[in-house]
Amino acid sequence: MSQDLSDYRKSYEKFELLESQVPNKPLALFSNWFSLADGSKTVEEANAMQIATIGEDGFPKTRIVLLKKITEEGFIFYTNYTSEKGKAIAYNNNVCLSFFWPGLERQIIIKGVAEKTNVGISDDYFNSRPEGSRLGAWASNQSAVVESREELEASLNTIKERFEKEKIIRPKHWGGYIVKPLSVEFWQGRPNRMHDRLRYSLEKDFTWKLERLAP
Repeated sequence: MSQDLSDYRKSYEKFELLESQVPNKPLALFSNWFSLADGSKTVEEANAMQIATIGEDGFPKTRIVLLKKITEEGFIFYTNYTSEKGKAIAYNNNVCLSFFWPGLERQIIIKGVAEKTNVGISDDYFNSRPEGSRLGAWASNQSAVVESREELEASLNTIKERFEKEKIIRPKHWGGYIVKPLSVEFWQGRPNRMHDRLRYSLEKDFTWKLERLAP
């Protein structure tokens, strides 16, 4: 099957992004953009982000995860540490996050270093999750090959029986990562493909350098 998409066209005309309009630090601008996306009827899950990792096989891989917290240090999400994603981060903790909000004609690209959060942060978030999600963290050996859906259901039932009379504690193989940004690029669609691209880069003195990139 072949399909020619060369005639697909869209003119981006909703917003502009100028140096005179942005704060000195990228996380302040990120928070502003995120709040707008989160409150927009055009965006279903503003906190859905793509994370790209490099595995031991040398290939990049991207997948969608959910941003769960923004701090002054960076961006926090949670996953299984023994998953393909977790193993890739253990091998090379340089990662890239990206957000795309097409209804706002905006994207954000974040290069940074992923580190495990402390156990207290992981415990607190795990305990706030619905019971089914907590059981699922125990039942699923994320990224492992399974024979069937029935195998997964059987594993979940076994875990349910185990925790019928005891508290569901966080498994040690599951927890948070914080991505500490080294560069943050904000992309705003503009007419005639002359998009606005502003990139913040972290300097050695921990200040941020702001540069405009050609579209």
